[in-house]
Amino acid sequence: MPSYQQFRLPDVGEGLTEADLVAWQVAVGETVAVNQMICEIETAKSVVELPSPYAGVVHQLLVEEGATVDVGTPIIVVDVDPGGATAPAGDAGEAASPDEPAATAGEPEGSGSVLVGYGTRAGSSARRPRKGPTSPAPAAAAPAPALASAPVSVPAPAPVVSAPAPAPVGNAGASAVAGTALDPERHGARVMAKPPVRKLAKDLGIDLSAVAGTGPGGIITREDVQAQHEEAQPRALATYPGDDEPWLAGGTVSADGRQTRVPAKSVRKRTAEAMVHSAFTAPHVTVFHTVDVTKTMKLVARLKEDREFADVRVTPLLITVKALILAARRNPEINAAWDDEAKEIVYKHYINVGIAAATPRGLVVPNIKDAHRLSLHGLAGELSALTATARAGRTQPRDMADGTITITNVGVFGIDTGTPILNPGESAILAFGAITQRPWVHNGKIKPRWVTQLALSFDHRLVDGALGSKVLADIARVLEDPAQALVWS
Repeated sequence: MPSYQQFRLPDVGEGLTEADLVAWQVAVGETVAVNQMICEIETAKSVVELPSPYAGVVHQLLVEEGATVDVGTPIIVVDVDPGGATAPAGDAGEAASPDEPAATAGEPEGSGSVLVGYGTRAGSSARRPRKGPTSPAPAAAAPAPALASAPVSVPAPAPVVSAPAPAPVGNAGASAVAGTALDPERHGARVMAKPPVRKLAKDLGIDLSAVAGTGPGGIITREDVQAQHEEAQPRALATYPGDDEPWLAGGTVSADGRQTRVPAKSVRKRTAEAMVHSAFTAPHVTVFHTVDVTKTMKLVARLKEDREFADVRVTPLLITVKALILAARRNPEINAAWDDEAKEIVYKHYINVGIAAATPRGLVVPNIKDAHRLSLHGLAGELSALTATARAGRTQPRDMADGTITITNVGVFGIDTGTPILNPGESAILAFGAITQRPWVHNGKIKPRWVTQLALSFDHRLVDGALGSKVLADIARVLEDPAQALVWS
């Protein structure tokens, strides 16, 4: 007989409590195999594909796309025995139903909430109370009656009388209805207006009782009616996005069309929480430095022509990452974190460089693991892969864990510099500004040079001004003369 199994949303990341269901990759009636990807979910930091723990036929999708789901909530029902014989009518109550799936042979109860590869959680046999699905589950089939019942006459529903909708401003035909709000005589006060003006008001759908007359004795003129009509016209919006903008997905437009409210979910909500926590717990200090990076630009141009770097993308950001690594190795106190609960400073003996990346879902900060061990070519490859994965929305939680120091490249937006907020759990973040040609004093003469601005924000609880300034000066020194990296490597 049919055997239904529910798959509950698993915890795909450490401490995950909820996720948004982005898209289903299967449909009701479709046959699925074990480990076949059935849907995409968006967690606090990334998009993850969920595999099916069962083989069978999809019986029901319990969650709609775009919904936020708590961990442990059933999201799909799979019939793992679609070819089984139908249960007899008398035994219908014993057949497994989608609401209470029967455990398959050799499988512990409650294993439907286990993600393939994550194992069965100890003590998970007890079922959690089911949270309300977005679409109701079908009721189990009731046993067929022995005799056909007599037809039951269903009384016709009473007609529903709906109130007339208010006529929108500008609807000329609406004012022709007698007794509507556009009839000034209903307001109890005589409106002073000549017949041609009254006709114009009726044609334009203007309520004369709401018009202030500017004519002699307060009489309403044609100009008054036309001014009222123009005032009621929709105003051009400062921003008028298209209907398919991804950042408006799930939003609700106000009645006047002037606002769209979108629930803060997943990445943006978590980013907001993290930034507020960082800004109001870690005392931020920012130091700035304007740097001549002409030699760095020449090095980038040479590396682009080098066959050893033909398979990777070389940019000034690559040299900046290398400079930051060297500065952190020379000043290891900057590579630390403040443990607020223990009131301890945690010094990291490895360097995981985070790269702040703007994505359609919000800001993510994946990091290059053990960046201090990589060559310049290795850094270039990791940087390209990290950026491409982030832009595709495929960054995994592990890729953003355990960062030690971060770079935010505001220069790609043409911005000179900024005062970045620390990534939680780190003590420093570098803002890398736009590189532009400026008049610069070089060797005693004013020449056009490539110049950029750097800004280093740090946690003043464990980094003082002297240490922060030394780190920024070391970064600037490498960018001014990349040959210095050979001395410090």
